[in-house]
Amino acid sequence: MKSKFSYILGSFLLVVCFSSISGAEEVLTWGACIQEAAKNHPDLIAAQEAIKQSEAAKQQTASGLFPQVSANLSAQTAKSASSSKTTDTYGYGVSGTQLIFDGIKTINNVNAASENIAVAKQSFRFTSTTVRFRLRSAFIDLLKAQEMLRIAEEIYEIRRGNLELIVLRYESGLEHKGALLTAEADLADAKYGISQTKRAVQVAQEELVKEMGRKQFAPLRVQGDLQVKDSVAEKPDFKFLAKNNSSWLQLTAQKRAAEFSLKSAYANYFPEIIGSAGANRTGDRWSPRNNQWDLGVSLSLPLFEGGLRTAQVSEARALIKQLEENQRSAWDAAILALQQNWATLQDAVENVSVQNKALLATQERSKIAQAQYSIGFISFDNWTIIEDNLVTTKRNYLNTQAAALLAEAKWIQAKGEVLEYE
Repeated sequence: MKSKFSYILGSFLLVVCFSSISGAEEVLTWGACIQEAAKNHPDLIAAQEAIKQSEAAKQQTASGLFPQVSANLSAQTAKSASSSKTTDTYGYGVSGTQLIFDGIKTINNVNAASENIAVAKQSFRFTSTTVRFRLRSAFIDLLKAQEMLRIAEEIYEIRRGNLELIVLRYESGLEHKGALLTAEADLADAKYGISQTKRAVQVAQEELVKEMGRKQFAPLRVQGDLQVKDSVAEKPDFKFLAKNNSSWLQLTAQKRAAEFSLKSAYANYFPEIIGSAGANRTGDRWSPRNNQWDLGVSLSLPLFEGGLRTAQVSEARALIKQLEENQRSAWDAAILALQQNWATLQDAVENVSVQNKALLATQERSKIAQAQYSIGFISFDNWTIIEDNLVTTKRNYLNTQAAALLAEAKWIQAKGEVLEYE
């Protein structure tokens, strides 16, 4: 009997070691995680830089609408074979060109570049929506793992108490050895559950650190509850919500950009007219004194390019048609995703309520069964079944709560909400 209690005591001390949490762990709320991810997440930073690239590309395109002015400075010396003297030539000046007419091609290219900026911004929103979902999932995983560790310790205490009772009954000859071995196996399983959950906590910590954009890992905990807040019990207007879908909005902007590109392709059939002007000074010594100036207009129109312009127009038309179909597909997918995720969220919320009632009932049955077993009213087999149900129900209830939170996160993602949604 002494060895049995020594085994129980040793197991208890092991659990205490597993469950001790360092006071150096950082405690983060959901809001703090959002703020850090918004500042440090590499995907968001990359998406922001893509917007800057699009804005710079528009500036490059728009520069063609303004005068192109350049300065020149030259100094040259030459010697012919028939003369021993060198001839020096110096010059400096300024010249410029101005686009006068190109069939509004450049203006359409600028408009297309503006739409590409809108595409990049919608891409950023899509990235923000995706990052929010991944961050929320990581937060839920760690919150669940922390709570599961607490439940694992509760289960251990249940198993330890059960073993103490069975040891007393076994030593008194009131219980068989099979019951004792089963109780010992249950306690060993509870110890394994604690160590397994401890590892799950560490993995969840790593996941959350990654999704916050931190460069180095440090142990942390999260603070929050397992209650769904955005349940949306009443069926919403899915078509209205789909208008906020970043994938659909991105394709819409791409289609508008393609329409401007088609107009630009048509502009290739028009002549290009460019005005030019310049003023220079030249001479055989520095500083040159001979003034020169020029002013002119040039017109160019390709007559034959092997069907290049026709092919460009055909390509632009096909791109618009492709984007129209992609846009329709994205719209249908957004509507379906909203319907599916809303239904899943309602199922998850209702299931939490059901599992809560099941937990309360199982806890009450466990109290009654333990009292009955201690005085011999029920057999070990019946009692252990009830205790196993209690353990299973505790875990199921937590899993159901976490599943409901994840369903909420997917619903928010389907609505197209960004990282700073709260």
